[in-house]
Amino acid sequence: MHIMYFTEQPMSAYPADKGLEFGATALMFPNTHFDPVAGSRLYNEFIEQYKLAEAVGFDGIMLNEHHNAPFCMQAKANVFASILAAITERVKIVILGNPLPLSENPVRIAEELAMIDMISKGRLVSGFVRGGGQEQLATGVNPAYNRERFEEAHDLIVKTWTQPGPFRFEGNHYHNRVVNPWAVPLQKPHPRIWIPGVISKETVIWAAQHRYPYIALNTTVEQTNNIWKLYDSVAEDVGFKSGPEYHGYLKQVHVAATDEKAIENARQFTWMQGSSPASPIPFGPRPPAIPRPRTVAASSNSRPAAAPARAVGRPSKSRSGTT
Repeated sequence: MHIMYFTEQPMSAYPADKGLEFGATALMFPNTHFDPVAGSRLYNEFIEQYKLAEAVGFDGIMLNEHHNAPFCMQAKANVFASILAAITERVKIVILGNPLPLSENPVRIAEELAMIDMISKGRLVSGFVRGGGQEQLATGVNPAYNRERFEEAHDLIVKTWTQPGPFRFEGNHYHNRVVNPWAVPLQKPHPRIWIPGVISKETVIWAAQHRYPYIALNTTVEQTNNIWKLYDSVAEDVGFKSGPEYHGYLKQVHVAATDEKAIENARQFTWMQGSSPASPIPFGPRPPAIPRPRTVAASSNSRPAAAPARAVGRPSKSRSGTT
């Protein structure tokens, strides 16, 4: 088992009463409540926390990004991944992940990640996500094409990493007359790819078809067990044996002197990061999770037939572990 350290890098210095008064803390909560002086202090505190995480023995440091919300100040996960590549020596740098549908230039993402992999001497784990609803609205991306853009951007990035250039790429959403980057990953055939998500059946199936570890994000025990059943069943269909190295799990943990204090602190943290009661109800769950009959819950029942794994998606043989 591999244990990763993760923080959303929340902007905890905004006025709590203003969030309650507004009724939501994402997308439309005015950024006039952001204090860049406090933001500078917090960014540097997070860097010290990451250094400590490596010093005390964590196997990796996980990063992500969100937009237009105080619960996460990381507007670009690759920025902090670059910092960690330079200031750490041992831990895996686990990006969970780059929201591919938001990108207008996947080749640029491939180049950035290749640089991080080289600077870190091969410690990058590159996760890709579809992104939450508020991200689509914040960046002006049509959520109806979320999955199409995700899969096409993924294919272009992996091809950029593995196929010598120059070559031309023509897709439905991305058109590159010349793909020929001079920054390519140190890891071969490419950095390990992990797929984080919640209970989208399509995403679980897609990850298994590509033999990518799936990282369940704070799902319930029942949901998580259903995810692994579905993933393992699809893995068997496409010809590989799944196991713990393909199962990742993100869980929030808070420690305090007493149970009562821990619950009090956690309750304050939960609503200030954007959850109930100060949650962006109209903007959070959808898009991109536009309702479809098969996306209500991750269950091994009534799943579509698995498609063959595509060669471009096969990760390296190194053990991924669980979070």
